[in-house]
Amino acid sequence: QVQLVESGGGLVQAGGSLRLSCAASRNIFTFNTMGWYRQAPGKERDLVAAIGGGDTANYADSVKGRFTMSRDNAKNTVYLQMNSLKPEDTAVYYCKFTTPWGNTYWGQGTQVTVSS
Repeated sequence: QVQLVESGGGLVQAGGSLRLSCAASRNIFTFNTMGWYRQAPGKERDLVAAIGGGDTANYADSVKGRFTMSRDNAKNTVYLQMNSLKPEDTAVYYCKFTTPWGNTYWGQGTQVTVSS
């Protein structure tokens, strides 16, 4: 069973920054897609950013230019650097990893709260 452990959430003022981390319990080369999602109260869980086998990430329009997803293969960890945060970025953020065979694993979620 794969464990994904997230960290880095918290309370920040609008315009501030946070960096989320998602550490996997096994080599991240075994996953073909890794992504960050977020879910605000009363809303659907939406994709924020995703990265495949390389280092190029795709982003939701709402976070383009502000968020950056990256990976550290040696640490089996992916990151989400979030800059210029807005109150509407407030949500629980989840990482999700998918294997080439379609197995999907989710982190436990980390709360990000942006105050105005």
